Amino acid sequence: MLELLCLLVFPGAMALAGSMDLFTMTIPNRISIVLVAGFVVVAPFVGMSIEEFAMHVAAGSAVLALCFLMFARGWIGGGDAKVFAAASLWMGFDYLGVFTAYAAMGGGILTFVLLFFRLLPLPAFMAREAWLARLHHRQTGVPYGIAIAASALFVYPMTPYMQAAIEAAAIG
Repeated sequence: MLELLCLLVFPGAMALAGSMDLFTMTIPNRISIVLVAGFVVVAPFVGMSIEEFAMHVAAGSAVLALCFLMFARGWIGGGDAKVFAAASLWMGFDYLGVFTAYAAMGGGILTFVLLFFRLLPLPAFMAREAWLARLHHRQTGVPYGIAIAASALFVYPMTPYMQAAIEAAAIG
């Protein structure tokens, strides 16, 4: 059961967040809610103490406050802010730095790729796809949820959740 929770909740929610942002330029609130609720359920099963749990909550809260400041300034979308904070809850301060660094690098690369993509004419077969046409439009923002999700999925195997899943699978 633990291995299924560790292998499905966070990775599944992050993959869905990135995909939704790519195809719709939105990340539904329910994804962030699933991430927060999933953390609350999984944390005790991986042996997280109350103090560690509190530090994870502090990390997620600090990121939420910072991300909403960035949202208020128009730098990121609200869905990006919420999903980044929810993922940071899982990462805690131990993995927050590497998660943030990868997300920033991924976001920068994604931005340059999109800027280049938007300079090229969109072939007719691609223009028929609404999500590609929207992504190609120069007034459309950057779906940073893709970089956030990719970063989270890259860092997640380093976390104690994966170690717990591996140990639980070995025992079971």
